[in-house]
Amino acid sequence: MKRIYLSSILIFLGLVFCATNLFAQTKLKGKVVDATTKNAISGAKIQKNGKVIFISNAEGEFSIDCEAQITLSVGFLGYQTSTINVEYCEEFLTVSLVVATENLNEVEVVSTINSDKELLEKPVSQVHLTTRELNRGLGLYLDDVINANVTGVTMQRRAVSSGQQFNIRGYGNGVGFRGASNNFDGQGYKVYLNNIPITDAEGVTLMDDIDFGSIGNVDVIKGPSGSLYGLAIAGVVNLKTIRPEKNKTSIGQSAMLGNYGLMRFTTTLQTATDKTSLLVNYGHQQSDGYMTHNSSKKDFMNLIFDTKLSQKQTITAYFGYSNSHDDRGGELSKEQYEAKDYSGNARYIKNNAHSDVVSFRTGISHKYDFKNWISNTTTIFGTGLTSNVSSAGGWTDKDPINYGLRSTFDFKFNLTQNVSLTGTAGIETQQQLAQIIGYSMVTNPKDSLGYNIIGGVRSNQYSNSRTSSIFTEWVLHLPSDISITAGIGSSNLKIDLENRLYNANSDKPTNVSANYDNMVSPRIAINKVFNNSVSVYASYSKGYKAPVSGNIVLSTSGELNTGLVPEFGNQFEIGSKGSILNGKLNYQVAIFETIFENKFTSVAVPLDANTTAYTYIANGGSQKNTGVEVLLKYNAYQSETGFLSGINPYMNVTYSDFKYDNFKYQSLANGEVAEVDFSGKAVVGVAPWVANAGVDFNTNLGFYGNVAYSYRDAMPFTSDGENVTDAYSLVNAKIGFRKTISKFSLDIYAGANNLGGTQYYYMVFLNQLPDAYLPAPKGTQSFGGISLKYNF
Repeated sequence: MKRIYLSSILIFLGLVFCATNLFAQTKLKGKVVDATTKNAISGAKIQKNGKVIFISNAEGEFSIDCEAQITLSVGFLGYQTSTINVEYCEEFLTVSLVVATENLNEVEVVSTINSDKELLEKPVSQVHLTTRELNRGLGLYLDDVINANVTGVTMQRRAVSSGQQFNIRGYGNGVGFRGASNNFDGQGYKVYLNNIPITDAEGVTLMDDIDFGSIGNVDVIKGPSGSLYGLAIAGVVNLKTIRPEKNKTSIGQSAMLGNYGLMRFTTTLQTATDKTSLLVNYGHQQSDGYMTHNSSKKDFMNLIFDTKLSQKQTITAYFGYSNSHDDRGGELSKEQYEAKDYSGNARYIKNNAHSDVVSFRTGISHKYDFKNWISNTTTIFGTGLTSNVSSAGGWTDKDPINYGLRSTFDFKFNLTQNVSLTGTAGIETQQQLAQIIGYSMVTNPKDSLGYNIIGGVRSNQYSNSRTSSIFTEWVLHLPSDISITAGIGSSNLKIDLENRLYNANSDKPTNVSANYDNMVSPRIAINKVFNNSVSVYASYSKGYKAPVSGNIVLSTSGELNTGLVPEFGNQFEIGSKGSILNGKLNYQVAIFETIFENKFTSVAVPLDANTTAYTYIANGGSQKNTGVEVLLKYNAYQSETGFLSGINPYMNVTYSDFKYDNFKYQSLANGEVAEVDFSGKAVVGVAPWVANAGVDFNTNLGFYGNVAYSYRDAMPFTSDGENVTDAYSLVNAKIGFRKTISKFSLDIYAGANNLGGTQYYYMVFLNQLPDAYLPAPKGTQSFGGISLKYNF
């Protein structure tokens, strides 16, 4: 009995000793940050004895059990792994990781894969841009950044700061007058700003009112993305505004000046605690433009507020306002461009061609973590916009209102010790109410030599468009770092149009409708990771692009364009991405083939032997896009003590072999309707070869800079292949100095784009001769600026 009693006492004392040690164990707390920008790194792995013991949270923070004299390894894809010898557990540890590449960092994608997963585990071609890429040049025009850093994607703009459009792997524009793509709107892709759709309910994307100078990071997903985003046949672009630095309060003022009348002034107030943050950003931007009648003037305001209500709940609110005016000088003809005559298009200038957009955009997101295996993020959003646009063809007023919600549930299940299942399921719905009034333009009787004025009403149309998508995507994580992804989405679009222009002699129907239902978009992929540093994947995805309201009504009869069905695309892709050479070289390689079917084409209806009465849209043939994309980033040198702190060269190359297949349209020729066959011709607006290379450098004294080279191959801009642009090359450079002195942070810089004075273009109008080129600046575009911030 005594032995039992003694044994019990010893066991009890042993348990007390163990419990005392357990509860008394010191916690080592710290934060993982980018060595250059000091921004927090979410998803960094903290390892001990080769085993992951913690992953940094959204603020880059970690907390681990600690004992003195331990060695930790801290790493994140795209950064050099850092080895830390811990001497004292009580001290707060800041781990600064040196960038090898930022395009391969953990990508925050709206409601997709959990934020603690690395890009290696994502079987999708995707590029992440941070402030490093966004601020290499002017930092005001997103197309400069996209064209230099994102393989397979081209971004153009119709004026100095308006008419922006993406072309993702050869898809992105509306239907042209001569059977193929044109430049009048952006279609086929979806754009989000802080989880708020910029793309409207019909699938048209207008970005005139976006302040790209306030964007902090960009994620570009290439290829059909219907299993997470609905009607996104070409891809998705997620924009995120800059965010406040945690536990800091500051007020800042920046100014930029450049030739061609460039001015940009930005005032920023930001404050953040552990639970709440607020950023208010105001910007004024203007330019004289690069040709006749090409000036631009914009005012922007952004307000972003975050609050953590509890450990489970977070609310984020966004409010944006913009007032945008861009003059349009019209497209130069081939002859004008070749003669370097930038006097513009007389028809546009006579009509005082311009784009005026005033918009309000707001969204409130609520995230709730129900359990460790399920969470929900719901965003309610609304956009009010009024615009008036004039061009060679007349004047148009449009006042659309878009509103809706996006709600996603994220799941995480541990099925066995080595098998887990993560997934997303959600819904996105949006409605647009818009009135569109078109006017002719006539000579001003009081000033016949001045601009034309608004004439009679030519059209008055009210539209009610509703789209909805339900989607889900799941990833099964298997042993040996193998994962299988499967997802599916289903989208619907309904358009109701009301003709409000009374005409007693017309028998056109007053109301027409079109429904496009059950556009099902599957996705499946397999991914394998080798040695935690290299992955290979294969994927298949499908997406849809439905007609817009301008496609579904015949221009003269007003009747429904019966039989028109959505386009769809199937993409097959294999690729690899990784970090090799001890984390110094990061790469992405993708080989894909996308086949678009039911491509929209035009059909001509003759009025008489020599005149086309009108054209309407019908489903034509297909388009086969095959391409190879390669992206490389290298950390050539790093030092915390020498003059140079880092040298980071990069390079990317895109090869595109895009062809029309069984693609035909009708036109009037020699008094008869003739069929034109584009089959086998190269797709317009896509350069076969695009290459970019450059180097970033930083010093420990605060000096920094970059040099960049870009090459764009010649490309056809009419589908018959008869008209081709010239190839061109650009060299850009920027140098600056940043330093924090007491409570002041200073950044001063100067740079120049197109140092060689090469003639090149911002946009080429497709299949619309004689209109052709929208030119970039004739010569070198120089700029300089200063940013001063006071930290309270």
